[in-house]
Amino acid sequence: MGKLMKDELFEAQLVRAIGYAPYGGADAGECLATAGQVTGTSLDSWHDAWMATATRLYGQAEASASAGQVTSARSGFFRAANYFRTAGLFAMGVPADPRLAQAHRREVDSFRRGAAMLAVPPEIVQIPYEGSFLPGYHFRAAADAAPRATMILVTGYDGTAEELYFANGAAALERGYNVLAFDGPGQGAMLIDRRVPLRPDWENVITPVVDYLLARPDTDPQRIVLTGLSLGGYLAPRAATAEHRLAACISDCGPYDVSDALSRRLPGFLARQLPDGNATLLRLLNRLVHAVMNKPTAGWAMRRNLMAHGLTDPLNYFKIAPQYSLKGLEDRISCPTFVCSAENDDLSADASKLYDALTCPKRYYQFTSAEGAGEHCEGTARTLFHQHAFDWLGQVLNAAAQGRTRAAVP
Repeated sequence: MGKLMKDELFEAQLVRAIGYAPYGGADAGECLATAGQVTGTSLDSWHDAWMATATRLYGQAEASASAGQVTSARSGFFRAANYFRTAGLFAMGVPADPRLAQAHRREVDSFRRGAAMLAVPPEIVQIPYEGSFLPGYHFRAAADAAPRATMILVTGYDGTAEELYFANGAAALERGYNVLAFDGPGQGAMLIDRRVPLRPDWENVITPVVDYLLARPDTDPQRIVLTGLSLGGYLAPRAATAEHRLAACISDCGPYDVSDALSRRLPGFLARQLPDGNATLLRLLNRLVHAVMNKPTAGWAMRRNLMAHGLTDPLNYFKIAPQYSLKGLEDRISCPTFVCSAENDDLSADASKLYDALTCPKRYYQFTSAEGAGEHCEGTARTLFHQHAFDWLGQVLNAAAQGRTRAAVP
């Protein structure tokens, strides 16, 4: 595919925004026009361009709502929500840029106004968690409260519960699944509003989520599915190593081992010193990383990572990265698991190794550039990802149901 922007990071995030068009989160023309207003690698220019587009659409959606045009209003609010998120994305960092909180507040407001106009509006929920709660949304596939298969959605480093609706939620609802989207530690509102950092032991996050679902009469307890994308592609299978009430797990372009993924981006002689090697070389690495962090787009990923983990020193990030690994835990996953990678995505380059090490029923697929799906999390081909993942999931759940039926026959 031809490049739409000169800067690699801006290109990736433009593609991410456009990719939600099939599910009502974007219009390609709006995104391309907005990208055309961005100057060079200016993060201020990026923020201002996307904020202007989102604000304009929000106003138009309000006008449609006032005129009783529900479909137009919902569409405008949803697209504005995605663009508000996109505007604030590069404000992530340490110290936090106040524009991040502002953009997130507007994203949440716009999304909720649009979601309230769905045929079956979601519940805004608070999932009990360690003396507090995880904020999220519970969507029902139909207005009745019949127990249904339910998909739990997990995002990655810089995603939000609102974005998850466009990434996976709408596709699941179309196929008759109930959906629970939430912000976990280090994500969305938990990070931006409450400064709760990421944690590697995601089983201690998902178990309270499953407890919450099992207390709902509209959940089929035999058909709870967990799916994660990007870093969530690590978090979801990590949770499945200890939470065994899941019917299936989907890992979309997740890292097998975060430390390995980081090491591939470093000169070999420095990577070999991690996490506690030669002090002189580690000081050199620290200087190099700080130099990169001062660059607008090239340094953003590390600035974001430090914020998500509640850190200020990049060397401390390298030290905790090995905790985010599935090595040695693979045989603890018992539910059927779908693992995928994208051809040009270095984060999921080792996904096939995770697949090979799994001992549960499993499926692997690598999405390719020839399919238009070769980038991280299949950003330009979410519908293709959903076809593969949900077709596999349907087979898994149907087979399990048939097995239960046979077992029940005397």
